[in-house]
Amino acid sequence: MKHLVLFVWLLFISEAQSLEIIAGDFTELNGFGVPESDKLGGGPLVNINTYGKRHKRSKDGGDKEEDHTDDQIVIQSYKVKSIITSRFAETVFSTKVHNKESSAQNVEFNLRIPKGAYITNFTMTVNDITFVGSVQEKNFAKRLYAEARAKGKTAGIIRTNGPEMENFKVDVNVPGGSKISFELHCQELLQRRLGFYEQIIILQPGSLVKQFQVDVYIFEPQGITYLEAPNKLGAQFDGLIHITKGENKAHLTFKPTVDQQRKCPGCPDTAIDGSIVVKYDVKRELNGGTLQISDGYFVHFFAPINLPPLLKNIIFVIDVSGSMWGIKMKQTVEAMETILDDLRPQDQFTIIDFNHHVRFWNQHLIPATPVQIADAKKYIQKIQPNGGTNINEAILSAIRILTEADSHGLLDPRSVSLIIMVSDGDPTVGEIKLSTIQRNVRRQMQEDFSLFCLGIGFDVDYDFLERIALENRGGARRIQANVNASSQLKDFYEEVATPVLRKIDVHYGGENVTDVTQNSFDKYFSGSELIIAGRLTSKDPSILQSLVSASSASNELQFEVESPTDELDKILAKHQYVLPHFTKQLWAYLTIRQLLAERALAQSSIQKRNITSRILTLALVHHFVTPVTSMLVESEETGQRLLADSPRDTRNGCCTGTPVIGKKKPPTLFPKQPDLISTAPPEQATGVIESQIKPVTSVDNDPHFIIHLPKSKQVICFNIDPQPGKILSLVSDPIQGIAINGKIISGKKAKNKKLNTYFGTIGLHFTKLNLSFEISTEKIRLKDGNHKTFLQWSENAMLTHASFVVRVKKNSNVIITMGEDMVFLILLHRVWKNHPTNVDFLGFYTPPTNKFSASVHGLIGQFTHEPEVNVYNLHASLDPSKPQATMEVKGHKITVTRGLQKDYRMDAVNGTNIQCWFIHNSGKGFIDGHFKDYLVPHLHSFLERP
Repeated sequence: MKHLVLFVWLLFISEAQSLEIIAGDFTELNGFGVPESDKLGGGPLVNINTYGKRHKRSKDGGDKEEDHTDDQIVIQSYKVKSIITSRFAETVFSTKVHNKESSAQNVEFNLRIPKGAYITNFTMTVNDITFVGSVQEKNFAKRLYAEARAKGKTAGIIRTNGPEMENFKVDVNVPGGSKISFELHCQELLQRRLGFYEQIIILQPGSLVKQFQVDVYIFEPQGITYLEAPNKLGAQFDGLIHITKGENKAHLTFKPTVDQQRKCPGCPDTAIDGSIVVKYDVKRELNGGTLQISDGYFVHFFAPINLPPLLKNIIFVIDVSGSMWGIKMKQTVEAMETILDDLRPQDQFTIIDFNHHVRFWNQHLIPATPVQIADAKKYIQKIQPNGGTNINEAILSAIRILTEADSHGLLDPRSVSLIIMVSDGDPTVGEIKLSTIQRNVRRQMQEDFSLFCLGIGFDVDYDFLERIALENRGGARRIQANVNASSQLKDFYEEVATPVLRKIDVHYGGENVTDVTQNSFDKYFSGSELIIAGRLTSKDPSILQSLVSASSASNELQFEVESPTDELDKILAKHQYVLPHFTKQLWAYLTIRQLLAERALAQSSIQKRNITSRILTLALVHHFVTPVTSMLVESEETGQRLLADSPRDTRNGCCTGTPVIGKKKPPTLFPKQPDLISTAPPEQATGVIESQIKPVTSVDNDPHFIIHLPKSKQVICFNIDPQPGKILSLVSDPIQGIAINGKIISGKKAKNKKLNTYFGTIGLHFTKLNLSFEISTEKIRLKDGNHKTFLQWSENAMLTHASFVVRVKKNSNVIITMGEDMVFLILLHRVWKNHPTNVDFLGFYTPPTNKFSASVHGLIGQFTHEPEVNVYNLHASLDPSKPQATMEVKGHKITVTRGLQKDYRMDAVNGTNIQCWFIHNSGKGFIDGHFKDYLVPHLHSFLERP
C-alpha cells in the first residue's frame, strides 16, 4: 500500500526583518514503503540542507580556505551533547549557520529523535530574533498559533512518525549576511534490551562543518561493566571516536577536523553520513535490584542475573495472506528457522498460519525436539502466501490450544505461555471490526497467557496490535519491511526467549512513599529491566526499603532492598556532567508513558478524559511535548510564533505509550502501598528461626567445634587444624541422602607463628530432592535439578520451594529450612578488606532437633545420637581459670579442660562465650577415629566408612 505524502507549507514574511520561515513534510518513500530517512535505523539525526546558489570556483580551481565549501551557507558548528544519568538521557542538538551571500537562502533544520524521547525545549535565533519554546496544552497552543497566523506572523514545525523515529523539521529562509542557530532538547529513558543499553546518534550534516563535535557523558552510580562505541561512519574515521571510562562514568567524544570530514583530500563534500552507537551495561550486585533516591524521588532498577529460565509454551501465529508475498514471507521464514533452532527441548510449541483460513502444523503443543524442529521448518518452507487476513480466528485458535493443554494438565504450572503473531495487514476476512476482535480475545485469553504482536510494514494497523497486546500482558513491535526484517524478528524473539520470573510484585514500606508507578509485572525476561519510580513525602525516611517477590523456575523468591535517601544527592553534587534532577524527570517520563498506554485501553470516554487530564498536568509541569501537549515557539520582539505539534503518523495518527514487554494489563497508577512490616521481611523471619535453634551444635572460627549433648547436659569443644584446600565431612547421612561438607581456607599469613584455617565454603547436598547448595563467602548457589539460582550476600532475600525455604540476611547469615524436619544456619564473618592476617569465613550451626537417620555420621553428624559422657576428677590446672577433669566417652579416658568458646549467632563480631569441656589433639578420643578420616574429595561427597 503506497502512502499519500502530505506537504504543508506555511509561510510568513516579517515586515521588519524580511524573515521567511517554511515548514514542510520532507518524507520520501523508498521501494519498500519506508521513508528514506529511516534507512539508518533508530537514533537522533541532525541534518542541514541548504538551497541557494553555489560559490564560483577560483581561477585555480581551489576554494578559499576559510569557506571549506562552495555553498553560500556555511555551517559554523554542528554539536550533539548527550548526558546520561542512570539510563535517563538528555540530548541537546545545536547548529549555527551563516548565510554569506547577499541574497536570502533556505536552510532546513532536520532532526530525527527516538519515538521514546520527549522534546522539552526548542530555541531558534535568526538575525538576532530569538524564538523560545514553551510547552502548552495542545488546544491552547493551537489557539495562540491561530491568532498569530491571522496576523501573518506564524510558521509551522512538522513532525512525522517513522517506524522507530520521529522526524522534526524546520525550514528557514535566511536573509543575506545573517546568521541562524537552532537548539533542541529532548529526554528519554534508555531501555535495556538483550543485556545492554543503546544510544544511536545519526550524523548527516550534509556539508563540511567548521566546528563538529559529539559528546556523550555517562554516569551510572552502580558502575559501568561494559562499554563500546563501534565506528559506523566508515574506515576513514577509525580512531576518531575516543572513549574515556572510569568505574562509574564515561565520556565519548567525536571531533573531526574539516580535513578529516572530507570524502577525499580537497573534496568539498563531507564523508560523515552514518551513526555513532553507544552500547553499555551496568554492574548488578543485587538480584533485588538497585534503589536510587534523589531530589525527593526514587527509581528502582530491577534486572536479576544468574536465574534459571522458565519453561515456555509458545505458539507462533503467522500471517500468510497475499500481502505477505515476496520479501516479507521470505524473511519471516528465514527468521522462523533461526527462532525454532533456539527453542529448548523442554519447551513446547506449535505453528499456526492463516489467511482467510486457519491451518495448523500441529493442533497440540509438541516438545521442541530436534525431530519436531526439523519437521516444523519443512512446514514453514512450503508456505505460499495468498488470500485474505482472518486475524480473529487465528488468535482465538492459539488461545484454544493453550487452554486445552492447560485443562489437561499439560502445562507446567511454572511455565510461561506465549502467543507471538506476525502480520502485515488489517483483518479482511471473518470478524473485521477491531473492537470486536479485541473483545473476543480479551474474553477468551487466560490470565497466564500473553500475546505479542509484530506488525510488518506500514499497512498494518499498529495501534490496534499494540492495544490488543497490552491488554493481554504482552507487547507490540513494528517491523520495518526491508532487508533487515528477518534480523528484527529474530531480535524481538531473543528479547522474550528467556523468561526467568513470573508474577513480580514490588512494594515499598510506610507512608513515606506515594505515586508509585506500575509495580506489578507479569513476566521478566533475561536481558531486560523492570523500572519502578515513585515520590517520597515531606517526611522523608533516612532509609527506603523495598520488598520484591517473584516466582522462578522452581521457587518463590523474595528480596529486600534498602538504600539511604540522602547519599545520591551528595554524589551527584560532585560531578559536572550529570542530570541532578534525573529521578524527578524519570518518574514523570515513566508515569506519562504508562498513562498513555492506560489511556489507549480505556473503556469509556470519562476514563479517557480523566487519564488525559493527568497526563496534561504532568507534561506541563515537567515540560514534555506529548500527544496532549504542544510546543509553542515564539519571539517576544516580533510576536511571531511557530507550533511544534504532535507528530503525524503516516498510517494511524499519534502513537500511544511504549509498552514494557511482559507487563500486566496497566493498572490504575499510584495504588496504596502496603506496609513492609506486615510482609514479614527476611530479617524478621531470620530472628524467629535463630531463637528456635538453641542450643545448637556448631563449627566456627579456626575451626572450633561446639557439641551440645542435651542428655548429659554437657557442652564439648575441640579444634581441628587441617590443611587449606581440604574438605571435611560435617554431616553424612546416606539413608536420608544428606551430605554436608566444608572446604578449608587459610588466613593471609601466620599470626603468633600459627596460620589460622577456616571454612570458606559449605556444601549441602540432598540426593532425594536432587538439590544442592554451595555457600561461599562470595555467593550463594542453589542447584535444583537442572535449575541454578544465585543469591547474593549483599541483599536480604527469601527463596521458597515446596520442599525448602532459604532466607538470606544481608551480610549476616543464610538459614535453610527443609520442611518441618531440619534447619541449618550458615553464618558469614566479614573482616576488614585490608586486614593483615584475617580473611572472610563461614560458620555452620545445626540444632539437635534435626531428624537424621541412625546411620548419620561426620564430624558433627555422629553426635546426633548422643554418646554417654561421664566427667569427674575435677582439679586445678596450671591456669587457675581453666580447671581440668577426666572424661569417659566411647571407652576412652580423656583429660579435658574447662574453658570458653564463641557462639557467633547473636553477635557475629564479638560472639557469645560458651562454657565447654575442651578436648585436645583435634578431638582425639571424642570423635570416631582420626580427623583425617573425615576428609572427602568433593563438597557433595558422602563419607566412606570402613
